Amino acid sequence: MTTERRGAGGDGRSRWHAVLDDLEGQVYEAQETLARNRAEEIATWGRRSTDWVPPSSLGPVPDDLRERAARLLQHQLAVAEALIERITQSQKQRDVAARMSYAPNRPVASFIDRGL
Repeated sequence: MTTERRGAGGDGRSRWHAVLDDLEGQVYEAQETLARNRAEEIATWGRRSTDWVPPSSLGPVPDDLRERAARLLQHQLAVAEALIERITQSQKQRDVAARMSYAPNRPVASFIDRGL
């Protein structure tokens, strides 16, 4: 391998490495949010409005990073599925709670004491 080729490949590889590190950090952050089990924090992840778009200057994923990228994608999909499940579950619980009435107009049991 020549120095030119190693330098060009190394630069692209190091940029991809940094991008994958950043994505991995975001996945772990989402996973930690799930572990804390705070509904509002979890819902915030569901309201994110932008998808990740790779920088156009990266080029193709280097061969030696493809396996790592594939594993990261699988991990990311699993965490995303868990987030969706938790958000859906939370929304269902909120819907049930909203339908329950705790107002004073609920029927109150009354007992009449009569001698037999």
